[in-house]
Amino acid sequence: MIKERLAKLRSLMQENHIQYYIIPTNDYHLSEYVGEYFGARKYMSGFTGSAGVLLVGLEEAGLWTDGRYYIQAERQLEGSTITLFKQGSEGVPVMEDYLKSVLKDHENIGFDGRVIPAKMGCGLESYVQAHGGQVIYDKDLVGQIWEDRPALSMEPAFLLDEKYTGESAKSKLARVREKMAERHADVHVLTSLDDIAWLLNIRGNDVACNPVILSYAAVTKDKVYLFAHEEKFDAAMKDYFAQNGVCLMPYNDIYEWLKTIPASASVMYNKEKINFSIYKNIPAQSPVTDCENPTLLMKAVKNDTEISNLIKAHIKDGVAFTKFMYWLKNNVGKIPMTEISASDYLEQCRRSQDGFIELSFDTICAYKENAAMMHYSAHGDQNAVLEPEGLLLVDSGGQYYEGTTDITRTMALGPVSDEIKKHYTAVLKGMLNLANAHFLYGCIGLNLDILARGPMWDMGIDYRCGTGHGVGYLLNVHEAPNGFRWKRVPERDDGAVLEAGMVTTDEPGVYIEGSHGIRIENELVCRKGEKNEYGQFMYFETITFAPIDLDVIDTKYMTAADLERLNRYHKMVYDTISGYLTEEEREWLKVYTRPL
Repeated sequence: MIKERLAKLRSLMQENHIQYYIIPTNDYHLSEYVGEYFGARKYMSGFTGSAGVLLVGLEEAGLWTDGRYYIQAERQLEGSTITLFKQGSEGVPVMEDYLKSVLKDHENIGFDGRVIPAKMGCGLESYVQAHGGQVIYDKDLVGQIWEDRPALSMEPAFLLDEKYTGESAKSKLARVREKMAERHADVHVLTSLDDIAWLLNIRGNDVACNPVILSYAAVTKDKVYLFAHEEKFDAAMKDYFAQNGVCLMPYNDIYEWLKTIPASASVMYNKEKINFSIYKNIPAQSPVTDCENPTLLMKAVKNDTEISNLIKAHIKDGVAFTKFMYWLKNNVGKIPMTEISASDYLEQCRRSQDGFIELSFDTICAYKENAAMMHYSAHGDQNAVLEPEGLLLVDSGGQYYEGTTDITRTMALGPVSDEIKKHYTAVLKGMLNLANAHFLYGCIGLNLDILARGPMWDMGIDYRCGTGHGVGYLLNVHEAPNGFRWKRVPERDDGAVLEAGMVTTDEPGVYIEGSHGIRIENELVCRKGEKNEYGQFMYFETITFAPIDLDVIDTKYMTAADLERLNRYHKMVYDTISGYLTEEEREWLKVYTRPL
């Protein structure tokens, strides 16, 4: 099937005089997670991971993806004739560099300009034109092949009350316009879905697990032009828009509207966040400011209302997960259980919580060697039966009106090896090290990552991903610009200074192909600590409340400080959520949070 699709694509490429065609994972807004309509890369390659780009030449094809998906991609690309390029591995070129190395003079490249970042498109266009070729960016060739392509989402939108957001849209718009004035910008073009949702205090259901609305926005000094399908909004929302100076426009009109911007008007955008077609429709003579969207940092720094709500959401989520863990530990080996049925039970536990909306991402429920694939997904005949032995890794989260959650626990279903216990204890030590960090203001995640990764490096092993990512507020579970990782990765915008109010995950791990995977993840809120002659000290407050499986810990690898940190955390978990549990669950939790 994949070979047939590639053959059809190559035929269209020849008709359009295209030698290489690029198919990224993106939607028109360059989102990390996309709706079904935008599954072109998955359709053409068979690879289902959330990150990657497919390059198709007339003779060969390659897929680039990162370390989270190496194992999965190798399996899913088998027999497809598509070569896997392990992005980030030594000696593996990035896609653009590889393309330049194989592209001959006077050859053309093609892509749908609506799904390619403007910065990338400009770089490729400059290179190709310098070598006598062309960039053809107005051809959605996959769309011509994909006969049963799903429709664009038309799910209804909703307003998020100020009791949840802690700030009105008018206030947020005023702050953005202040930044525009500092840059002498007349128009701010904003196309990232989470930024628009945050700015206007609106949410939707156009991307599974990401409560956003397919939309573009253009902010001027007195208006906001919101380009979205009108049928998503009820009368109350339209009144709300009118009160806030928001003019509702048809979704696809953004491209023609941009052409009407006066030549004298200064336009502000982030070239890495707008697509190439947006860029090409902005008048060439308009003065331009290419900078980070001001909403990026604004939404990353949660206000007091948001943080208070987030703690409430995490209490609910912790109760749900603890009920699941109690059920799992007490029923494995006694009733039929698979990765999917266990995942479904956890979702039921979440859905019983007040204010729950949907999952914040597809649950990763991975047994034994499946957990070595960081973003494993059980489905169909890939659905392991759970037995009373080995480890089960469950990475999951929920969207609540009070915020977004993300938690991972790895649990023993029965006996495990001494090596697994050693690895598990190292992951636990790393997670606790980072959670208990005290540091001077000005640090970025790069400065602190070693605290979490160190216990693994001490054993001569590593995990091929970051240690943590920012989390949105009833928005994307992965949110820039804060995060933890040991080296800079160009495609990841997570190198910001850690500000008070930022929420970041803490999730080191060990992944041994063919054997096991371990990850323990809590969410941290950055807080201000003592200020003295050395500067402003910062610390983290943990807001995830669920037990860490004591059955897999080998205390001989732990120091007194490690044990104190774990015992303190478990006391907080018990004190916080025990009152929401049944008597049986509470007694079980007392055992699983007992001091070591």
